[in-house]
Amino acid sequence: MNMTEPKIQISYFSGYIRNWKHLCRELELPADLDRKTRENAILLKAYEKWGLSMMEHLYGMFAIAVRDNEKQKLFCIRDQVGQKQMFYTVSDNTFLCSGDINEIVGDSRVKKQFNLRMLQQYLFYGYPIGEETFYEGVYKLCPGHYAEWDGQKVTVHRYWKPVFEPDTSCTADDWAKEIADTVEEILSEERDDTQFPHKESFLSGGVDSSYLFAASDAVCANTIGYEEPGFDESEPARHTAEVLGKGFRVKTISPKEYFDRIETVIDKMGQPLGDASAVAFSLGCQAVKAYSDVVYSGEGIDEFFGGYNAHKNPLNPDWVYLTCSHIMSEEVVKSLMLDYNSDVKADAPVMSFWNETDGQDELSRKLTIDISLWLEGDIYLNTDRTSTACGIELHTPFSDLRLFNVARRIPASFKFMGEQNKYVFRKAAASVLPEEIAFRKKVGFAVPIRKWLADEKYNGSVVEKLFGETSEKFFRQSELEELWKRYRNGEEFLWNRIYAIYVFILWYDVKFR
Repeated sequence: MNMTEPKIQISYFSGYIRNWKHLCRELELPADLDRKTRENAILLKAYEKWGLSMMEHLYGMFAIAVRDNEKQKLFCIRDQVGQKQMFYTVSDNTFLCSGDINEIVGDSRVKKQFNLRMLQQYLFYGYPIGEETFYEGVYKLCPGHYAEWDGQKVTVHRYWKPVFEPDTSCTADDWAKEIADTVEEILSEERDDTQFPHKESFLSGGVDSSYLFAASDAVCANTIGYEEPGFDESEPARHTAEVLGKGFRVKTISPKEYFDRIETVIDKMGQPLGDASAVAFSLGCQAVKAYSDVVYSGEGIDEFFGGYNAHKNPLNPDWVYLTCSHIMSEEVVKSLMLDYNSDVKADAPVMSFWNETDGQDELSRKLTIDISLWLEGDIYLNTDRTSTACGIELHTPFSDLRLFNVARRIPASFKFMGEQNKYVFRKAAASVLPEEIAFRKKVGFAVPIRKWLADEKYNGSVVEKLFGETSEKFFRQSELEELWKRYRNGEEFLWNRIYAIYVFILWYDVKFR
């Protein structure tokens, strides 16, 4: 160790420590420090006191690199559910890590190579799943993991996993009260942070964002709107804001604006993402940046409490749950890819989670897989990278580990009751919302891209990419032409396959041509 070096350094931090006030008291730090100084001091003191057990004391979202010069080691840490991204690689015997994969592959020491295996998995799932990335030798640190670099090798450790242990001793009212109390505890910490004097919130027509908006200190709601009927959630969102007596804005997105934004979003994302809502979310973040630097969003509840139809619908006993979203079968992927690798199994990313939850109820198994793979690989990749690129800090209080620790103990019978999903969460929401809003039918964040793709006024760039030079390197053109023909002839459900392929080609051309 160089005697001029401090024993411990925080060499990277991205995120927000929500329980900072409690930690300042426990670690004997002044509470009036500016935000950056405060967080660095908390992390240093927490590591000095608890070592790598520090993660058990942090509530919020974080990606951290701690350099322990005394031990000659660097520890790279990602929060339990993966709200913040973290990637790493070793090049020229140097360990590199960042929440932005573009920073890593843009380093002159890193040889940028395309990972064909990830393309195959991406086509199946629609998002980059698991620890591999689209770049050979560059890895994603999975949620609840830390990587240890000793100057010679990287060792990855799992320090947390979602475990569901249903408790049948409580009533629905008991659970609703515990949820409401936990939400209040979390949001009181957000309110206490006076360094953020003005906060706003994203609001859809659903209960999650409505509850968050009602219970938080957000002064204005922001929602996405479209001219196409059946896709616009702005009216139920407007009604919620009016009932609560808070401000409200709508960002109406046109097809041209959407298509013009795709390349920028995919570039900043760092990897292809077949989730069409990412572009809409980016435009929403850009719009809200004019008014606020800190915005709330309600991610996490569907995966903690069971919010999707895939959670409710019984699974075939012979099947493995392949997360709540996958867009192509292995047969379709095989028919499309020129270099299909039969050793790359679609179910490989989920099998360890499926096997370790053997014996648990079906809903618990599904939620474990979605929290471990889908939530971080799609939802948080989208929200973290798009908000950061737009210069706003996105707070997701409902992803707080304390709320998961309530959800993990609630029996499935209280999460789905009749046709109602997230039942006890809705009961908790009804403590601050009218029942007609708290129990409003779930509304998805649908984007009219499924219709826009078929419109010749907007899809010229899509067709150009689908059947261009890059496409010919990876896909059988006859199969792709048949897929496009079927979609244009009315099989609208195929839109997500078209979109995912288009986004990949667009990303590849930006990064490798």
